[in-house]
Amino acid sequence: MPGLLDLRVGIDVGGTNTDAVILDRNDRLLGKTKTPTTADVTGGISKAFEQIIAVSNQPRERITHVMLGTTHATNAILERRDLLKVAVIRIGAPATCSIPPLIEWPRDLRECVSAGEIIIEGGSELTGEPIVKFDTEAFKVFLESVQDVAQAVSVTSVFSPVCADHEFEAEAIVKEVLGQIPITLSGTIGSLGLLERENACVLNSALIGVARHVVEGLVSAIQRNNLFATAFLTQNDGTLMSLDSVLRFPVLTIGSGPANSMRGAAYLTKLRNAVVIDIGGTSTDIGLLFNGFPRESTTPVNIGGVRTNFRMPDLVSIAVGGGTVVTQGSFGVEVGPTSVGYRIIEKSLVFGGDIPTLSDAAVLAERLQMGVKPVDLKYEDLLRQGLRKAEEMIWDACSEVQTSKEPVPYVVVGGGSVLLPETGLDDVVLYRPEHFDVANAIGAAIASVSGQVDKVYKVGKLSRDEILEDAKRGAIDEAILAGSDPSLTEIIDIEEVPMAYLTEPVIRIRVKAAGPLSQL
Repeated sequence: MPGLLDLRVGIDVGGTNTDAVILDRNDRLLGKTKTPTTADVTGGISKAFEQIIAVSNQPRERITHVMLGTTHATNAILERRDLLKVAVIRIGAPATCSIPPLIEWPRDLRECVSAGEIIIEGGSELTGEPIVKFDTEAFKVFLESVQDVAQAVSVTSVFSPVCADHEFEAEAIVKEVLGQIPITLSGTIGSLGLLERENACVLNSALIGVARHVVEGLVSAIQRNNLFATAFLTQNDGTLMSLDSVLRFPVLTIGSGPANSMRGAAYLTKLRNAVVIDIGGTSTDIGLLFNGFPRESTTPVNIGGVRTNFRMPDLVSIAVGGGTVVTQGSFGVEVGPTSVGYRIIEKSLVFGGDIPTLSDAAVLAERLQMGVKPVDLKYEDLLRQGLRKAEEMIWDACSEVQTSKEPVPYVVVGGGSVLLPETGLDDVVLYRPEHFDVANAIGAAIASVSGQVDKVYKVGKLSRDEILEDAKRGAIDEAILAGSDPSLTEIIDIEEVPMAYLTEPVIRIRVKAAGPLSQL
């Protein structure tokens, strides 16, 4: 019966492969599969459903939940495609006019996304008091000037995480002038930093079309396979989002792939703290597992050349994967950044192609069995050097992640993890757990449901203890509302940031709660 937790399918759509697993309600793995990623969303996911049902030998009517992780949002930004044209509004004149919106964006991305930009009088102080009156007339005039171009709207007001009144007022005017156009309010996306929050808000609006495509593809694939399952997407912190939330906040899915792999690594090894090396077909993502969840970045995150401040895993990513191309350059052997991606089964040497890849190098080094023909020996020296260089690049990236001199276990997962030898460097303890090749899909399938409060409080009316309790209660309520089991939902992170140099005492509280999916 839909809604009653029974079998879960976890799917991760990568640049090379789409991985799928099926787990029972006790988190036991009943089957796994890999299929090449397709150019469209529906085809690859539908094929993954067909294969996982076949290999697990489970009746499809028992599948009650589907969890999907995808890189579609990231790829859309990196490749500058499928993005909506956004009317960019900042409510903050005259205080914020010295730095215009999108000023630090790469030119090609700005041209692809912006339908027009304006800074309008308004905004609030950190105390919540208005700076100046919101200029609604100027706002209406701007909206009318872009109504034939804009496909979405982004509204960012000064200190809106404290007081979002002007953003809410702007939302009502947008609906009056432009009708039911997608709109993002920055106070729902990021924290206090104005420029980074504005950037995240604009990216979110630009990605709403991509989100629709992914959600429609997932729903279509579920229906095509005659499943009656509740669907979720995973988000940047390794927890679940409803499809409605994905359509509102697609930017929060950008880091879902690496987050899934890290959660899968924690599940497969039972480790709570470790460095996780996720090697896929096109890239390697390295992050720190803390208390069973990906450590979140505490600094602005750069996405496609744009600085943002929404929650993201703290990762180091390099262009090294199974499909990475190995070439002879002017100064020696070069590894990447290009990859053959999902076309590896036609382009790589072991499949009869003419492009040397790191997967060919792994086959040559007898770390991998793949393909239909042996590697041509004329590429032997190139591939061996390329594999050594790839190893060095991965270990160098690992050194950027670890923040302590204390020894930490390393976990390597992902289909491309065969690029590393069985043992680590020096005194590194390297774990390569069973089912390492589908850790990303397992991470999606076991994903918990989270809730978060990131709020600025005035100290005085409430004591510090009362403020903390209010924030904790809000985070737990949000997680339960999203589908978390009320009896198992707990606080997993608390951050308290005093705000200095203010006439009134103010404190920012960030609390995160998480729990497993409710079984009812």
